[in-house]
Amino acid sequence: MRPTILLLCAVALVACAKSEKAADTQAAAAPAAAPAPPPAPAKLQLADVAGKWSMKTMNEAGDSTLLTYEMTATADTSGWSFKFPDRKTPVAVHVMADGDSIITKAGPYPSALRKGVTVSVDGASHMKDGKLVGMTTAHYSVKTADSVRKLKTEGTRMP
Repeated sequence: MRPTILLLCAVALVACAKSEKAADTQAAAAPAAAPAPPPAPAKLQLADVAGKWSMKTMNEAGDSTLLTYEMTATADTSGWSFKFPDRKTPVAVHVMADGDSIITKAGPYPSALRKGVTVSVDGASHMKDGKLVGMTTAHYSVKTADSVRKLKTEGTRMP
């Protein structure tokens, strides 16, 4: 009888050991906690971009420069403008800060890309690696299918 009791005890010990291991394996397989969400982008203030900027406008892919101009930015919504090198009169720009972006709107004014056509532009820019980068949509005053064009912009602060 004693050998039977010893055998039953041994079986019970083995059975308990297996169930504990199974529980350990399941605990190890539990999913890890979700990573913390990335921090929200810093809010961009108009004062952060105040000054003179050397700007370029490129095609949507950003692989060729179509225009260059100088932009004047102020610490508030008044006084923003841009000026093409071959023109005497600057173009007034309406701006507002929105989160990590500066929203701009200008025009209508004579297009620098399409002779004899007026254009209005609106866009959004943000700071990236010390540059002011963004996208602009040009709305040309024509009645053809090519009345809208997407453009990429990039500016570096002037000394």
